[in-house]
Amino acid sequence: MAAPQSPDMSGKGDYPWWLVALLVIAVALAAVIVSNDIFSEVFTVVFKGLGVTVFVTLMGFVLATTLGLGIALMALSEHSSLRQIARFYTEIIRGVPILVLLFYIAFVGAPALVVAANFICAPLIGAGWMEPFVVRDISLMWRAIIALMIGYSAFIAEVFRAGILSVDKGQIEAAKALGLSRYQRFRLVVFPQAIRVILPPLGNDFIAMVKDSSLVSVLGVADITQMGKVYASGSFRFFETYSIVAYVYLVLTIGLSLGLRGLERRLRRAEAR
Repeated sequence: MAAPQSPDMSGKGDYPWWLVALLVIAVALAAVIVSNDIFSEVFTVVFKGLGVTVFVTLMGFVLATTLGLGIALMALSEHSSLRQIARFYTEIIRGVPILVLLFYIAFVGAPALVVAANFICAPLIGAGWMEPFVVRDISLMWRAIIALMIGYSAFIAEVFRAGILSVDKGQIEAAKALGLSRYQRFRLVVFPQAIRVILPPLGNDFIAMVKDSSLVSVLGVADITQMGKVYASGSFRFFETYSIVAYVYLVLTIGLSLGLRGLERRLRRAEAR
């Protein structure tokens, strides 16, 4: 008797019925939002926070990616002290929950930064050339962005480190033999190959940050979640409000996920040529 065939877990050749089901649900919910006055009102209120959510996510991710790349390069440095600093940073930051880090940056880090800035600028402040800094000069939104930057940079650093290490050492040695500098080797040889490994997990981190950006609502930042929370607390329509909030986040995250899958397929096709 022939052995049973194992299912194809790669999804190759499968019609995307899951996507069809999601589209049907999305269209049905959109029709409810348009036809129902209550859902329409909730959506209008929640939608006002979309710009804040997008801004916080984009700024946090760009800064986290930049910092993460720097930490990854430190972790791969020839100097032991830089490698130890990078490892210390990643282990500490990855062990702290994002919400705790958010509170710490907002209510401990920001006041400490203001104290340090006033200390450095004490001569100018004493001479009357500038006003002393106060904590409220750092907006809650930017405190949240800084917290997301620090929290995600440790994970992104590990993504970059793994991607760079995946490049065959023989190609790096060949680049050295050609007389390329360290920067040229990284820009022309290492990074173009590493990005194919880096992109999928980096995209996952971006989608995760979209969801974790909802944590900024605990600071009163007027994102999607905060707008929904304020509306629900005043109207007591919790079901309608949080259904719309979940719907908006799902549209964002699933749309990004589909876009990233399309980008990955293009990279694979380009690599196969």
